[in-house]
Amino acid sequence: MQVYKAIKYIRLSYTDDKTVESDSVANQRRLIDDYIARHPEIEVVAEKIDDGYSGVLFDRPAFQEMMRMIEQGEANCVIVKDLSRLGRE
Repeated sequence: MQVYKAIKYIRLSYTDDKTVESDSVANQRRLIDDYIARHPEIEVVAEKIDDGYSGVLFDRPAFQEMMRMIEQGEANCVIVKDLSRLGRE
């Protein structure tokens, strides 16, 4: 069985309503963790959080750290709540 070295990536935009539980950091983490729990082939190597960053920009600190890890071969998989958390447009 192939093992995926995964980074959990969580992003909450400064424009997101932080009172809405569906996109909160805690809720995103819980959904990702639930998914990982059902997939033994996934090994989490890091969790990266960009709290207060727009998905339109890609110079987010945690996003850049995640990309460096991928480029250096430390991870080969990214898990997000949905693609809008990774980026927009």
